[in-house]
Amino acid sequence: MIISMIAALSRNQVIGKNNDLPWKLPDDMKYFMETTKGHHTIMGRKNYDSIPQKFKPLPQRTNIVVTHQQNFNAPGCIVVNSVEKGLQLAERSNESEAFIIGGAEIYKLGLPHANRLYLTEIAAEIEGDTFFPTFDRNQWKETSRKHHDKDDRHAYSFDFVVYDKK
Repeated sequence: MIISMIAALSRNQVIGKNNDLPWKLPDDMKYFMETTKGHHTIMGRKNYDSIPQKFKPLPQRTNIVVTHQQNFNAPGCIVVNSVEKGLQLAERSNESEAFIIGGAEIYKLGLPHANRLYLTEIAAEIEGDTFFPTFDRNQWKETSRKHHDKDDRHAYSFDFVVYDKK
């Protein structure tokens, strides 16, 4: 099973602010939805809480929420107490590619397990309070890059980049 992480991040590694995205990039949201559709998605409780109610659980995915809260209720989701348990569950379901979708702590815990990164690299320094973990880029090979210009719907230009672990 491929273990992937998917995130949008600014040049200064920001992924969030006040438990929300500090940007509106509709084509990145579309990319996220298309890339993860049909797969297991593993997220932390704060990330789950940040999803608008009308999108819970994320449609056409097996939603796994990682939390240490006893009796946490996430309707339509599977609740586990570790990233590893979420990955084991995906593996037992014969998942071809499981996606770790954040937030910061879940990315940090998931990074040692990951062998693919889908990063939307935003060409800007953006203020935020939540960051993608630093990682040794020498351990990863860029396998794909697609540029998206700034336009009337996107305040920043960005690249969809895929990295595979060497």
